[in-house]
Amino acid sequence: MSLKIGVVGLFRGLGPASVFAHHKDCELYAVADHNLNKAQAAAKEFDVPNAYGSFEELLGSDCDAIYIATPLPLHAEQSIACLEAGKHVLGEVPAVYSIEEAQALVAAVKASEAKYSFAENMSYFPWVQTYRQIVEAGELGEIIYAEAEYVHPYEEGMVRQADGAGGKQGELAWRASMPPIYYCTHDLGPIIQMCDDRCVTAVGMHTGNRRRPDIGCIDMEVGLFKTAKNVTLKLLCSFSVAKQPPHHWFTIYGTEGQIESSRFGSVTTASPHRLYREKYDRLGGPMLFDCDADHPGAPPEALTGGHGSSEYFMVDDFVQCIINDTDPPIDVYEALDMTLPGICAHMSAEAGSEPVEVPDPRDW
Repeated sequence: MSLKIGVVGLFRGLGPASVFAHHKDCELYAVADHNLNKAQAAAKEFDVPNAYGSFEELLGSDCDAIYIATPLPLHAEQSIACLEAGKHVLGEVPAVYSIEEAQALVAAVKASEAKYSFAENMSYFPWVQTYRQIVEAGELGEIIYAEAEYVHPYEEGMVRQADGAGGKQGELAWRASMPPIYYCTHDLGPIIQMCDDRCVTAVGMHTGNRRRPDIGCIDMEVGLFKTAKNVTLKLLCSFSVAKQPPHHWFTIYGTEGQIESSRFGSVTTASPHRLYREKYDRLGGPMLFDCDADHPGAPPEALTGGHGSSEYFMVDDFVQCIINDTDPPIDVYEALDMTLPGICAHMSAEAGSEPVEVPDPRDW
């Protein structure tokens, strides 16, 4: 079986498009971007038969599945349109821009026979998967606290480019008005997967706009969360801050140990890592170790998409769930468990840091 794949949004989507183009069970059938020249260039590069200048044209094609890599404000609307058209969806992060969009997405998934999966590539980073194995094996005991940061200075991306949302070059783009904590999915997602948990309460704070008044973006935003299993989480997101290099940073505390990454490795590898296990204390402090950016034994085509080999395995899980008619690797409920806490944390920040209940999408 060869799935006909369409990709929309070729700023973010170009890497995954390359993965689909090299996947043995797929045909990269169509690419689309608001900038038609970009779509035509990608079609030529990957020998794709169809290039479109709009999502609507792609939706009208006879592709089987669509990878949505357009700007965040379009994710829910386009995911819903795909599902209503009977096309499988692999949707970029975050899943939605509001609670109302989340409710509409759940309704669309329930009404469609097509599959919706969430493209959280951080869940597939080798070092994140190593952390998950350590946590799930009980090496840290019961998890009681975790903290993470996604700091990625990107002011240049806050000015309009040909990224699929239209508008004139040089205007402020969607990233300028996006609350940073909306992008907590990259770090929150892996942590709640490790703990098999979900957030139930959110408290938020942000620094306002002091670094780039000309852009008007929030500099930094923090979310403090309580989970259903009574774990406390703290997450920081920033896309406008005087710091280099960009980083993902995790620290996880259990009753019997702790694991922590570095703020000064690359965004992909976050090396080196330190693991402390109390039961081995006589061996002398934390163990220092590195993780590869790529999965050992990954096929050569796994390196075509960027972010190490993570996106190959993310795409492959999505493809296999369609071929084998199994549950999506990250379904709509888990996608919203990763997305809604950020929305609620920003609501809290705007309301003087009053706690906000995080809805459970399974109740809708």
